[in-house]
Amino acid sequence: MNDLTERAVQGVGSDHIGAFADNLASSLDKQMKISMQPDLRKSLRRFGSGEVAEILRVSPSNLRNRHKDGSFPEVYTDARGHRFYSAEEIDTLRGILGRTGKNSDAYRPGRGDGDKLQVISVVNFKGGSSKTTATIHLAQRYALRGYRVLVLDLDPQASLTTFFGFRPELEFAESGTIYDALRYEDQLPLSAVIQKTYFHNLDMVPAGLLLSEYETETANALANRLQPIFAERLSIALEEVEGDYDIVLLDCPPQLGFLTLTALSASTGLLVTVVPGMLDIASMSQFLKLASETIKAVEEAIGRRVTWDFVKFLITRYEPSDGPQTQMAGYLRSILVNQVLTEPMLKSTAISDAGMTQQTVYEVDPTQFVRKTLDRALTSTNSVADELEIILQRAWGRN
Repeated sequence: MNDLTERAVQGVGSDHIGAFADNLASSLDKQMKISMQPDLRKSLRRFGSGEVAEILRVSPSNLRNRHKDGSFPEVYTDARGHRFYSAEEIDTLRGILGRTGKNSDAYRPGRGDGDKLQVISVVNFKGGSSKTTATIHLAQRYALRGYRVLVLDLDPQASLTTFFGFRPELEFAESGTIYDALRYEDQLPLSAVIQKTYFHNLDMVPAGLLLSEYETETANALANRLQPIFAERLSIALEEVEGDYDIVLLDCPPQLGFLTLTALSASTGLLVTVVPGMLDIASMSQFLKLASETIKAVEEAIGRRVTWDFVKFLITRYEPSDGPQTQMAGYLRSILVNQVLTEPMLKSTAISDAGMTQQTVYEVDPTQFVRKTLDRALTSTNSVADELEIILQRAWGRN
């Protein structure tokens, strides 16, 4: 009797499921090692002159002239004479512009004296609303723009962690995740679990399956009146590294549990992702209602109001040519008005194809994609990030 026949007779049990998981984890680990040779970690490509000019908000001719007059250092140049820049080199150019440019403050977009750390939760009750996709694209765009960015993976499924080239089920099975900085016993400082990434200006805190224990432990902690309670644990943890970052992005799980409530309580702003469909909007409505009622209970427990500088809604996976989607997007805007970001995040084969190899549209090799398709995706993600950037700057009191 072969293996499949035996399983059909005996049934498939938990031992079989565990074997499936082990086989998949081993295979995925081998695949990632093959794709990330030689150092078994992801690395970031170089950026062309046009991309760098857009990131720095200067004209391509200005970029060329500054190389010619020697005010910019030389960078890698290919056989055709085209310049390509690393993320670190882009930051070097930003520093020079900040010292010598006419509007020097424009090249230093991060926090100034007295500006508070911006902590943004990317949330929704429903899975598949592009929370992780939005989080990593925003994080990378802001890192390229010169902000010091920290991302926290608060989903035990750890999709964001995987995006950064880690294998959470292998590397963080026992420790090294955000759980260590939130747990109620033997808690570690947040700095102990922050990972430097291959992306300049961008650090991250990974997640793993062990993070799911936080839900049960928090229920027990509330019953035993352990302090500080869940609503204050992340805020306190962030205080240790507050001076190192301008923006913190929290990728929340698709449920309103203690992890999401912990994130909401520590946030200065909320970004709610929503696919423009009736079921998705109905689910989001339920999420908002439940969140409102739950946060009120949290406020009573901690003795203060939970407020945010902004709450914005991001339409994701949007297809402008889809009539029903366009209608639902208009319906959402008619109800929430200016709370909905003007720019949607388009549904794009470039984004989905890049995601198949744990990459974003900022990481992929442009020569491997249809240029028009990639440009459309980049324009969409840049526009969303830039619109939210204006909101962040206003929260810091800037026009």
